[in-house]
Amino acid sequence: MRLEQLTFTRFLAAISIVVFHYGKNVFPFSHEAIGFLFQQANIGVSYFFILSGFVMMIAYNDKDKIDFLDYMKRRFARIYPVFFLAIIVLLIYFVILGKPIDYKGLILNITIVQSWIPGYALSFNGPGWSLAVEMFFYLSFPLLFNHFYKKYSYKKLIVPILIFFIGSQIALHFMRYSYFYNGFPSKSHDLTFYFPLMHLSEFLIGNLAGMFFLKGIKVRNYDLPIIILIVFVSVLLKMNIGINYHNGMLAFVFIPMIILISANNGFVTRITNCKALVFLGEISYGIYILQKPVYSWVNGIMKYLNIDNSFVIFYTALSILVIFSAISYKFFEIPLRRLINKKRITICISNSGKSA
Repeated sequence: MRLEQLTFTRFLAAISIVVFHYGKNVFPFSHEAIGFLFQQANIGVSYFFILSGFVMMIAYNDKDKIDFLDYMKRRFARIYPVFFLAIIVLLIYFVILGKPIDYKGLILNITIVQSWIPGYALSFNGPGWSLAVEMFFYLSFPLLFNHFYKKYSYKKLIVPILIFFIGSQIALHFMRYSYFYNGFPSKSHDLTFYFPLMHLSEFLIGNLAGMFFLKGIKVRNYDLPIIILIVFVSVLLKMNIGINYHNGMLAFVFIPMIILISANNGFVTRITNCKALVFLGEISYGIYILQKPVYSWVNGIMKYLNIDNSFVIFYTALSILVIFSAISYKFFEIPLRRLINKKRITICISNSGKSA
């Protein structure tokens, strides 16, 4: 089952994160009327994690069991090509400009484990920290699916998943407001906000939402409740009551939003199913993971040209980022994904030492 209407939401989340990183002080995002929306736009990563759990459940629900090797091959083919491309583009930038290279961070990024090492989560290509978390989700999902989701009823899984989710939120806020936390940047910040186990609850609650959706929800026009939920998120961000939403706190809004968008047949769905918007959603992963390489190159070139206008720099880089992501998707990501998916993976077990 492919829910096209959800695809464009990925683009909105990815662009919001790019603005959070590079455009908060650029018009119109700097204007007080909408600026508050982007001061905490890193919640887009939390949306990605919850949506990932939801989509994975939808994608594999009809299977009796997940074959781990074939599954991981497909996951690897989905995320690694453009992730590696981002590393190469950034590495070339460092080499040409003679900038120092964090080789340990580079190796941790290449192996997608940087988020497990406090102090290195944002090393080299910073946004890549979420890929290390996502990889942890991918490794966990076959175990969860084969041994829990297919063996226990949906109702029996609700309580343990909700308890784990609530416990993780309590742990986050306890760590965030304790003497342990030393602010950003610090190892304590990495452990609190980027460590993969701190985000597992977001993936699990997304899985649970997927199970709920598959139980059957009436397809109808949900435009109004979807708009209300969007407004509600905006109000929460505007109020700024001191709660940190980064590690899934907004799941209570994101989950009904995802479910309603998935079951909607109203005007919002007709618009978001437009091919152009779906395509933007498909290249959103590239937009997210290529943002640092592209903005690094554009900033370097602009500095060489003595251009220091933040408006010009931001929108030039944003335009190049979207175009580069589209080209990468069509001519790099898709071809490599198809090539990798065609490869067979076998495990050779030696019979040496065994009697004939």
